[in-house]
Amino acid sequence: MSRQDLRNLYQDVLVDHSHERHGYGLLEDPTAESHGINRSCGDEITLHIRAGDGVIESVGWTGHGCAISQASASMLSDIVAGLTRDECTRCLDRFRSMLQSRGKDDGDEELLGDAVALSGVSLYPPRINCAMLAWTALEDGLTRIDA
Repeated sequence: MSRQDLRNLYQDVLVDHSHERHGYGLLEDPTAESHGINRSCGDEITLHIRAGDGVIESVGWTGHGCAISQASASMLSDIVAGLTRDECTRCLDRFRSMLQSRGKDDGDEELLGDAVALSGVSLYPPRINCAMLAWTALEDGLTRIDA
């Protein structure tokens, strides 16, 4: 597959997630809640986490913003359900590393799933905060869960 074909595929994945919004909607009785705002562009996310026995059972979210922030939240909700807090942290660290790579890191599809479609964002520094918004809300939410 050519690099252009891969970019087109990633664009399709991003558009699909920004429209379908997996995990959209807040959870009743969440274990943790976090709210994030991207002050540079106005994107906003509220993230609910439900956890039990050391595992993230589900993630729900609401918010508004650009296609990148909405797609990233959707992708995150698919990735973290069923993971431990440590596994979530590993995914978060890997996602952040991919976005800070300036195009040198295409991501780990096995670990990040559809979120590797956001690897191209690393070439546009102003958009990195859009892609990171839900992930930083997750990071904050994880600190609110008892070990």
